[in-house]
Amino acid sequence: MGHTCEVKTIPGDYVLKLIKRMPRVCKAIIKAKGGYFEEPRMSCISFGPKNRSIGAAAKSQVISNAKNTLQGFKRFHGRAYTDPFVQAEKPGLAYDVVELPTGSAGIRVMYLEEEKNFTTEQVAGMLLTKLKETAESALKKPVVDCVVAVPCFFTDAERRSVMDATQIAGLNCLRLINETTAVALAYGIYKQDLPAPEEKPRIVVFVDMGHSAYQVSVSAFNKGKLKVLATAFDPVVGGRKFDDVLVNYFCEEFGKKYKLDIKSKIRPLLRLAQECEKLKKLMSANASELPLNIECFMNDIDVSGSMNRGHFEEMCDSLLSRVEAPLRSVLEQAKLKKEDIYAVEIVGGATRIPAVKERINRFFGKEVSTTLNADEAVARGCALQCAILSPAFKVREFSITDLVPYPISLKWNSPAEEGLSDCEVFPKNHAAPFSKVLTFYRKEPFSQFHVQKVVPQVDGSSSKVKVKVRVNVHGIFSVSSASLVEVHKTDDSEEPMDTDQAAKDEEKMQVDQEEQKQEENQSSQTENKPSSEEMETTQTSPKEKKNDQPPQAKKPKVKTSTIDLPIEHYPPWQIGRDSLNLFIENEGKMIMQDKLEKERNDAKNAVEEYVYEMRDKLCSVYEKFVNEDDRNSFILKLEDTENWLYEDGEDQSKQVYIDKITDLKNLGQPIQTRYQEFEDRPKAFEELGKQIQLYLKVINAYKNKEEAYDHLDAADMEKVEKTTNEAMEWMNNKMNLQIKQNLTIDPVVKTMEIQAKTKELLSTCNPIVSKPKPKVEPPKEEQPAGEQNGPVDSNVNSSTGPQGAEQNADSASDAEKKLPEMDIE
Repeated sequence: MGHTCEVKTIPGDYVLKLIKRMPRVCKAIIKAKGGYFEEPRMSCISFGPKNRSIGAAAKSQVISNAKNTLQGFKRFHGRAYTDPFVQAEKPGLAYDVVELPTGSAGIRVMYLEEEKNFTTEQVAGMLLTKLKETAESALKKPVVDCVVAVPCFFTDAERRSVMDATQIAGLNCLRLINETTAVALAYGIYKQDLPAPEEKPRIVVFVDMGHSAYQVSVSAFNKGKLKVLATAFDPVVGGRKFDDVLVNYFCEEFGKKYKLDIKSKIRPLLRLAQECEKLKKLMSANASELPLNIECFMNDIDVSGSMNRGHFEEMCDSLLSRVEAPLRSVLEQAKLKKEDIYAVEIVGGATRIPAVKERINRFFGKEVSTTLNADEAVARGCALQCAILSPAFKVREFSITDLVPYPISLKWNSPAEEGLSDCEVFPKNHAAPFSKVLTFYRKEPFSQFHVQKVVPQVDGSSSKVKVKVRVNVHGIFSVSSASLVEVHKTDDSEEPMDTDQAAKDEEKMQVDQEEQKQEENQSSQTENKPSSEEMETTQTSPKEKKNDQPPQAKKPKVKTSTIDLPIEHYPPWQIGRDSLNLFIENEGKMIMQDKLEKERNDAKNAVEEYVYEMRDKLCSVYEKFVNEDDRNSFILKLEDTENWLYEDGEDQSKQVYIDKITDLKNLGQPIQTRYQEFEDRPKAFEELGKQIQLYLKVINAYKNKEEAYDHLDAADMEKVEKTTNEAMEWMNNKMNLQIKQNLTIDPVVKTMEIQAKTKELLSTCNPIVSKPKPKVEPPKEEQPAGEQNGPVDSNVNSSTGPQGAEQNADSASDAEKKLPEMDIE
C-alpha cells in the first residue's frame, strides 16, 4: 500500500479510505479518525447564516459559534432519543440534541438563519462529502467507492446508519470494516514469517484506545490468513474521559480560587477542555509539574493552575482500573492463556498515556509492541482492504474471517405458544460474513422483516417457508430471500402418509446453515421433517446429511414447487428510501450553497488582496511608473474601497465584488503594464540584437567567399542583408525613442512587438543561411581496355566491347548460380 498509494491524514471521528480502483476505487487514502489524534478536528461541522464549514475551518468556531458547531456526533448513530446513552451525553454538549419524528436522536442548529433539525446520518454525510471533495481535489478524478472503518462494537442499527450516511455523501461503501480487524490486517499482510496453514497459528492481541472508545481483539494468523477469534470493548473509556478528569479538577479548583462557576457557561468550559487536552499530552512525555494558564478566561479574569503526572494518574484510577476487564474478556472468549499470546500490539492516541501502557504490560506480563503506527494503523488496514477489493492493485492473497460481536436472535408470533417464539441464529463471536437458511411452518405473514403472502395449505395445515438470513460483509443482519414450498400429491391411489396433525398446526422452525467463503456461494441443503416440538434447530454441513426418520412402508408420490415471497427490506430502525432520497437531494442543495458562498467569499477576498497589494507596490516597485497626482488619487480610491469592504461591502453579492475589482484594475493595469514592460523589454531587445549580429557575420563570411557559404544564392543573400539592416535600423530607432520616453507614459514599443520582429527576422533569414551544400558525387573509375570481366555483381551487365559483353553475361550468369547464402546482420 505504501508503494502505490498517497496517504493524507486528516484528524476526525471516522476513517474514510478511498483508493483508486482504475476506475472503480479512488487511490487517495483519507484518514479521519479523532480517536487516534484525541482531537477530532476533521469531524467538526459548523453552521452559519450563509454556509457550512467543515474540518479545520469549523474547529476554529468551536468557541465563537459553540451552539452551531458539532463534534462527537458519531456516538448518536442508530440511537433513539430516549436511549440512556444519548441522555447521558446531552449535558456535556454545546449543541442541542432533539427527538425527531421517527424517535431517533437528531441535532438542532441555526443554518441560513433558520432553525434546522438534522439526522445523524445527514451530519455524517456532510463530513463524508467533505472528505470526498478533498480526495477528488488531490486526485483530479471523481471518487465513488470507499471503505469505512467503524468501532467493532457498533450494532446493526449503528452500521445501517453509517451506510446511509455514505449514500447521502454519494459514496458506494464497498465494506464497513471493524477498526480492530483493519489493524490486524495492517499487521499481518506484511509479515513474511507467519506459520504455514497447517501449522499452529500465531496469536496476537490488538489494543486500541482512542479518543472516545477502548477496543481489544485477539486474532490468529497463518500465512495468507487472518481469523478474528474474539473482541471486547469499553465504549466509553477513551482519551476524552481522561480530559474530563482534568476539566472537573480545574473547574473545582478555579471555582474555589477565583469564585468562578465555569460549568454555567459553555464557552469557558470549552476553552478549559482544549487546554486540558494539551496538558494531558504534555504529561505523557513529562513527569514534572506542568502549568496551566488561560488569559481572560471568564469575567476578564486570568486563571492559572498546575498538574503533574502522578497526581493525574491518582485521579484517573477509576478509569485505569477498567483497562484490564476487556483484556481478560478476550482471553476467556477465545479460551486462551497469556502464554499463548505471541505479541500485544497497541494503537490509538490514548495508549500513549504511560499509566495505560503500564496496565497492559502488567496484565500480560510482557512488554507491549509498538511496531504499528498508532495514528495510521486503521487507515492502512482500510487501504489494504480497498486494494484487495480492487482489480487494479496486485495484493498478496490474504483472507479475512471476522466475527459477530453480539448474538443475533429472531422472534416471531407463535400461535401454538400464544405469544413470541425466538431462536438465536448467530451466537456471539460467530464467523462473518455467513448465511443460514431458516425453515418455518406458517399460516400467516411474518412481522418486522414482513415476509408477505404466506397462506396455509389447502388442507389448512401450515405452509413450509424457507427464509435465507445473512450477516453480510458489513456486519449487518438481513433477510435476503424467502420462499414458500408447496407440496402436491400426484397419485391418489397410494395410501396416505401418516402425519401428526397437532405437529402440523404448531409452528416450527428449522435452521440449515452453510459457511460462506465471502458472499453468496450457497450449495443445496437437506432439511428433515421437524418433530412435534415447538422449535427444532438443525445444522448441516455441505458434506453430510442427516436422516433420522425410520423407513416407511408406503409413501404417497408428491411434487414440490417453490414460490418466491416478497420482503419489505426496510426494518423500522432504517431510513426509508423516500427519506434517503430527500436527504441526498438536500445535501446536494447544501453543497451548491457552500459553493456559491465560497465563490462570493473568494471574490471579496480578491478585492481585499488587490487593495493591499497595489497600495504597497504604488509606494515601491510601481512608484516610477505613475505620476504623483495619479498615484495619490489611486491610493485614495484604494483606501475608500478598503473602508467600504468593512462597512457596506461586508456582505455583498459576488457580482458586486467582481465589478469593484474590475473598476480598480482599470486604473492599476496600465501601471502594472508599464512596470512589466520595463522589466521584459531589455531581454527582448537583447535577443533581437543577438540574431542581427549572427546574420551580419554570415553576410560578411559570404562576401569574403568563405567555403561554408559559397553555395548560397546571391539574390537570397541580398534579401538577408536587406532584412537584417532593416531590423537593426528598426531596433536602434525604437531604443532611442524609448530612452527619451518618460516611465510614467506608455512605452513606445512593447515587448510583444520586439518578439514579433525577432520572429520575422528568423523566418526570413534562417531558411536561406541554413541551406545545406549540394552533395558532389565522386567520379567513376574507368576500366583498362584489355580487361574482359569486372567483379562478380548481379547488377553489372556491360563490358568494354561486344565480345567482352557476351563473355561478361555468361560469367555473371554462372556467378549468380554459385553465390553462397549470406547472413544479414
